[in-house]
Amino acid sequence: MKIHDLFAYLHVDGAAKAIDFYTSVFGATEKFRLTEPGGRIGHAELDFGGSTLMLADEFPEYGIKGPKAHGGRSVTLHLHVDDADAVIHRAVDAGGTVDIEPSDQFYGERSGSFRDPFGHRWNIGHSIEEVEPEEMQRRHTKMMQSE
Repeated sequence: MKIHDLFAYLHVDGAAKAIDFYTSVFGATEKFRLTEPGGRIGHAELDFGGSTLMLADEFPEYGIKGPKAHGGRSVTLHLHVDDADAVIHRAVDAGGTVDIEPSDQFYGERSGSFRDPFGHRWNIGHSIEEVEPEEMQRRHTKMMQSE
């Protein structure tokens, strides 16, 4: 078996608003959307600089609900950008909520996270140094021992 792609597929209460949020905050572009006569989005695709994010409205009649309907989130989307601070601040200005303020991390990234208005958690980072896995483990162990 050969795997060709892996796509994140988000379900949200308010897919049209989510598309507006993601295009505004991340600069993603909408590839297309399929809309029901009543306005509910059955499927949409956004281009994140060559990576595709799929999303749709909730379909509770099929057991498909967003994170708010489940009382939390079980997935974090990690996005590498040029300037993590700027993206997180833009997300907050657009209605997101900071979970972790951006800071320099032991694994060679400046990163932070926010929750979008639809309940999804985004970790946003940019590289500040190349760190080999052995060094990353050493730093992680040291950090965990000091807590």
